Amino acid sequence: MRPFTYARATSTIAATQSYGASNAPEADKSGKLVQGRFPAEYIAGGTTLLDLMKLDVMQPARVVDITGLDQSHSAIEVTEAGLKLGALVKMSAAADHPAIIKAYPVLAQSLTLAASAQLRNMATLGGNVLQRTRCNYFRDPSWTACNKRNPGSGCAALQGVNRQNAILGTSPDCIATYHGDFAQALIALDATVDIVGPKGNRMIAFSALHREPGSTPNVETTLAPGDLITGLSVPAGPWTRRSLYLKIRDRQSYEYALASAAVALDLDQGVVRHARIALGGVATVPWRAKEAEAALIGKPLDENAATNAARIAFAGAAPREHNAYKVALGQKTVVRALLQAATLEG
Repeated sequence: MRPFTYARATSTIAATQSYGASNAPEADKSGKLVQGRFPAEYIAGGTTLLDLMKLDVMQPARVVDITGLDQSHSAIEVTEAGLKLGALVKMSAAADHPAIIKAYPVLAQSLTLAASAQLRNMATLGGNVLQRTRCNYFRDPSWTACNKRNPGSGCAALQGVNRQNAILGTSPDCIATYHGDFAQALIALDATVDIVGPKGNRMIAFSALHREPGSTPNVETTLAPGDLITGLSVPAGPWTRRSLYLKIRDRQSYEYALASAAVALDLDQGVVRHARIALGGVATVPWRAKEAEAALIGKPLDENAATNAARIAFAGAAPREHNAYKVALGQKTVVRALLQAATLEG
């Protein structure tokens, strides 16, 4: 781990100000990005950042501790209008919340299946949605060819061992998978994100937070330097109760998804009025399968309809040598998730 300066923020304003007061070289203080990122990082649970700093993958000149903001950004509010989650809510607190388990089961399940109990007790929701890829070539600096870590160097995963890599949303410059679970549930339920930054406050759709790699895989989100996620909101809907998260992995204990599906349904006597489908473990960003959703509307949700929707969801897949299995696995995951969700009470 490289040397860095440490600051502890006592307010969101202080956090954004401290973020910009980096001790990086003057060329970087002006706002120039280092590897596509500002030379400072916020830290809360630290379950991802510290690992990457130890691996020398991330090298922030300044780390701003935001755990002092816990009192103002750690609330869980459930109302008739929907669910509000502070960015500093611990994963375990949201996963174990009775109202979330009852009214938003897909959220609770995605958090429970995401990590070990120890990590869920430390990690925050805001940090969780910003976690970075587990692509082996990104996490091992001995591989110089990684456009996400070293822009312009190439992508070793394209011709390397790419069993875990993405088949949706890829580009000739990057096939790194977004490995989070919670984000799939959020994008399926049309969540929004509250952001505080040097230029003021704003709210964006969760679907607008992450960026597909394109030609700049190192720029992973639409956040500006100094922006801080303060909360997440999920609107209430007739589909939130009949929802679930299905995760397929190499082992049942703590492991990342090979394929997963977050689904939510609104049914009228077995006929689909609304459907929400998000895919995990197979895409470069949290992935919403809207065309597959549209194919279900007005149809009885049986195996044929679910299978057709699953085929549509993966129509744009671009598999590589070692991850071609994800097409069939992902389709079967969607079918299973839809049929299971159809049996739930709305």
